[in-house]
Amino acid sequence: MKKLFIKICKKLGFEIIDQNRFISPTLNKELNDDLSILNKKSIILPLGEVKITRSVSSILIVIRVNTEVEVWDQNKKRLFGYPKIDYSIRSINSLISSIDFCQMKYPNLNIKTIIVDDHSTDKNLDKINNVINGKKIEIVSLNHEKYVTRIKKQKTNETFSNLASLLQSFEIGRDNGDDLIFFTEDDYLHSQTMLQEMIASYERIASQVGKDIFMCPSDYPFLYMNNEKTNILIGSNRHWRTINKTLCTFLTSKKLLNDYWESFLKTCEDRHDPFEKYINKIYEKEICISPMKSLSLHLTNVNSSYGLAPFVNYKKLWDENK
Repeated sequence: MKKLFIKICKKLGFEIIDQNRFISPTLNKELNDDLSILNKKSIILPLGEVKITRSVSSILIVIRVNTEVEVWDQNKKRLFGYPKIDYSIRSINSLISSIDFCQMKYPNLNIKTIIVDDHSTDKNLDKINNVINGKKIEIVSLNHEKYVTRIKKQKTNETFSNLASLLQSFEIGRDNGDDLIFFTEDDYLHSQTMLQEMIASYERIASQVGKDIFMCPSDYPFLYMNNEKTNILIGSNRHWRTINKTLCTFLTSKKLLNDYWESFLKTCEDRHDPFEKYINKIYEKEICISPMKSLSLHLTNVNSSYGLAPFVNYKKLWDENK
């Protein structure tokens, strides 16, 4: 009778929890395991099941790389004090590790990665290619000339390059993305579970709120500087909070990229204060969330409010991605 009951529950799409044995007979898993099924259901104890109405079919990752500029718009040194190429290499390495973990969990998910390189030396490009080591990652060069007439004249070439690489990244997302798009930069270290948790939490939360959303993988210190109200949501493995500001590393859908294309375009046409002024305006209308605790670490100066997320073992993450 018990076996028959389990079979009937499976056919009806219900899950059974055996709290005495701490297992789910219908899923044939222990309750400490990941009980969710991508694009079908998200199960979090003790909150139960969320039917996935906003499934994820693919993700395009666009990473901006500049191995020559130590810290844009600042004279301060980064945490650990290494040359910029070291941060780029470890960032790419951590991203590859996160992609591999996600692909292992979701083998049918289409993941594509494109690097937008801002005129790295041949020596540094060789180092990047050694890290990629045959992975399906495309490197495209930043086309400065394409944006000379589209971006206002800037005080420094570095600022122009930053705006140009951002605009080229957005255009790559618009032209090559199919579903989710993750824009990131080469001074972020990512936890191994970052991409998998972002995707699983995206489909869960987007299904609950009934619309596409924005996600930031870093729990920035500046988010705690003001006594602003926030909502706390449950993702796949941690809490997420609603926020109204990010930097230029975030995940969203192609739909929202297209819907707010003028805002993304304005962000790149000139150097604004704050830099992300028009991106942040989007969050007045759309939901943006960041994880608690952080899934990615922005490697800036140790005192920067835009950098190191709290409660992360910085040295361990740094050493793991050498």
